Amino acid sequence: MALIDMFLSRAVKRGQLTLHRPGKPPATFGTPDPELGHIQLRFQDNGVAGRIVRNPALAAGEMYMDGRMTVDGDDIMGLVQLMKRNSAWEAGQNALQPSAFVRGFGAVKHRLDRINMERRSKKNVAHHYDLSARLYDLFLDADKQYSCAYYTDPDNSLEQAQSDKLAHIAAKLALRPGMRVLDIGCGWGGMALYLNKHFGVEVLGVTLSEEQLKIARERAAAAGVADRVKFELIDYRRVEGQFDRIVSVGMFEHVGPPQYRAYFRKCRDLLTPSGVALIHTIGRLGPPSVTDDWTTKYIFPGGYNPALSETIAAFEGLKLFLTDVEVLRLHYAYTLYEWYRRTVAARDAIIALYDERFYRMWTFYLAGAANAFENGGLVNFQIQFSRSRTELPITRDYMFEGERKLRGY
Repeated sequence: MALIDMFLSRAVKRGQLTLHRPGKPPATFGTPDPELGHIQLRFQDNGVAGRIVRNPALAAGEMYMDGRMTVDGDDIMGLVQLMKRNSAWEAGQNALQPSAFVRGFGAVKHRLDRINMERRSKKNVAHHYDLSARLYDLFLDADKQYSCAYYTDPDNSLEQAQSDKLAHIAAKLALRPGMRVLDIGCGWGGMALYLNKHFGVEVLGVTLSEEQLKIARERAAAAGVADRVKFELIDYRRVEGQFDRIVSVGMFEHVGPPQYRAYFRKCRDLLTPSGVALIHTIGRLGPPSVTDDWTTKYIFPGGYNPALSETIAAFEGLKLFLTDVEVLRLHYAYTLYEWYRRTVAARDAIIALYDERFYRMWTFYLAGAANAFENGGLVNFQIQFSRSRTELPITRDYMFEGERKLRGY
């Protein structure tokens, strides 16, 4: 208990948090701040504090999932915002650290988890992406874009921002009719269908999710383009052929650092001599690190958000031209806040689909992720590279012009 109190007295300066524990008077930390409000946090039994102190990165989420740690009003977003805004990435970390044994064991475990061999990759993907399609319908946009949207205006709807994301990426690909495109980690097929519709290109989308594959194929058939937009259940390492363009959105996070060089080598080998690739991935500011225990266990087993340094280093020496790097800072925060809002609105439907523990897990995940992008060390990278020195224009004007055309300006 003393460690928890000591941590909260240091961690909560703006806004207020009152901690309620069995058999003890409430303790209030921080100072009033209208932006952050007053959070009422309750430990429902005497074992909660010890669990959190031993491994805070894992236990806080588990205690919330199990109902042993609760927030009045079920306001997990309010709690996470309060904590993260008091410990913004640029101001330095102020987190409760696990024991030395847990840290050492975790470092070894994360290295093993990131190996991501093929059989493990499919299992990891299924853990998250083969959840009920109904769940994703409840909080995603109609096009089922499960990645960072692109907000030309923070007040835009999620649907508009996801459409603008597709235009933003498509413009960077400098597509021409008749080209052949590979979409690595194609999701439910939205990107592939968009590229075919607007540019007349042939697209092969590959995924390890059986649920996503089924829906992507259904969408292509319904659009009457199944002969031009094809989807396969196959690991990217097993793809063969030559492609004029490669696009990958939200998949690189699942590759794992030990496979980065093999990934980029495979991309190089699949590209034609004038081929171009665009990789959109969550990334971390600062140096390489590890994924937190709770996210690894419950949300993205085998997942890892790369530092820019380890990403770029992975294709040095492969004779690929790095042609553009863009950093999207707050766009995913806006996206995740909207996913969270829709998830809360669909609470009863999600509990009926799974159970209350799953609902708490999902809201904890979205709240944590939103604040990691708004106040923490996560961003999105869009990394473009080419096998050719001359395939792309030498200025970025073509991106802006292409995007404006796609958005109807």
